Amino acid sequence: MPALDLSATSVDLTRTICDIPSVSGDEAALADAIEASLRDLPHLDLYRDGDTIVARTDRGRAQRVVIAGHIDTVPINGNVPTRDIALDGRPHIWGRGTVDMKAGVAVQLKLAAELVDPRVDITWMWYDHEEVDADLNGLTRLSATRPDLFAGDFAILGEPSNGEVEGGCNGNLRAIVRTNGVRSHSARAWVGENAIHKAAPVLARLAEYRPREVPVEGLLYREGLNAVRISGGVAGNVIPDLCEVEVNYRFAPSRTTEDAARHVRDVFAGFEVEVVDLAAGARPGLDAPLAQEFVAAVGAEPRPKYGWTDVARFSALGVPAVNYGPGDPHLAHHDEERVPVDQIEGVERGLRAWLTGS
Repeated sequence: MPALDLSATSVDLTRTICDIPSVSGDEAALADAIEASLRDLPHLDLYRDGDTIVARTDRGRAQRVVIAGHIDTVPINGNVPTRDIALDGRPHIWGRGTVDMKAGVAVQLKLAAELVDPRVDITWMWYDHEEVDADLNGLTRLSATRPDLFAGDFAILGEPSNGEVEGGCNGNLRAIVRTNGVRSHSARAWVGENAIHKAAPVLARLAEYRPREVPVEGLLYREGLNAVRISGGVAGNVIPDLCEVEVNYRFAPSRTTEDAARHVRDVFAGFEVEVVDLAAGARPGLDAPLAQEFVAAVGAEPRPKYGWTDVARFSALGVPAVNYGPGDPHLAHHDEERVPVDQIEGVERGLRAWLTGS
C-alpha cells in the first residue's frame, strides 16, 4: 500500500482513506498506508503495535495532549467508493467511514504532518478494532504493552460530534436475560413449558421502563435500556426450552459499572441475568484548564456524548478527554453516512488554531 499524500487537503484525504476498506479485522492496508506516510517525518517518533500507529512529538513542552482516532469501520454495504453529493447546496462526501470516523482521522493525519512545532507536545494515535468487542480494541492492547504512551494532560477523540465539543460519554452494558422451559412436541404443548412465552414479562418491563436524564457537571446525559436481540426456538414442531433477550443499557457517567450492573439485575429481578460486556462512562472533565482553553479556542458549546467512546479509557487513567470531530453521530453506521465538507474544514481550523496558539 503506497503512502498517503499528506500535502493534500483534509477533504481529499477523507476521500482517499474512506476508499481504502478497513472493516474491523481488516485494517492492515490502511495502517500500512498511514505508517508509510509518517515514517520519514523527522519531527515524529513512530511506534506500531499490530494495526495501531502512534506518532509523537518531543519538543520538551510543559504539557502533552493525546489526539486519537480509530481507523476501522462497520461493514460496507454498497457505500464504497465515496462520492460527492450536495444537500441543500452544501457539499458532502458520502460513503462508509465518512462520519465514523475517517474524516476525523484525515484531519489528524494532515495536522500531524504539518505541525512541526506545536505549542504542546502531541501524541497522535490511530487504532484498530474500535467497532467490535472491547477486548479486541487497539487501545486495550496498547495500554497493556505501552501504558506510558497514554500519558497526557488532556485527550481529544475525533469521534463525530458535528464539529462541536462533546464531553465525556455514557457507559455501556450488554446483558443476556434468560428464560428456561421444557421441550415437548408442539402438538402436545401442555407437556412442555414454552421459554419464549416466559420472556413476555421481560419485554413488558422494557416497554414500561422510563430512562433517566441525569445532570453531570453541567451536561445532561440521557440513559437508555433496550432489547437489541432475541433468540429462541428449536424447530417448527418443538416447544422451546430456552429464550435469550439481549439488552443494552446506556448509563450516565455518574454511575459506576457496579451500579449499572445492579440496576439491570434489579429491573429483571426474578430472571437469570448475565452481564456479557461492561464499559464505564467518562465524566465530562471540562473543568480541566486545557479543556477550557480548547473549548474557548474552537468556539464550541459543550454537549454530552450519549454513546460510549474511548474517552472513557483516558478518563479512567485520570486524563480528561472530549470528543471533537466532523460528522453527525446520528449518521454513524448508517447506509447514507455522509459528512459536510465545511465540517471537515472547520474541525481542522479549530484544532490547528488551538495547537499552534494562532
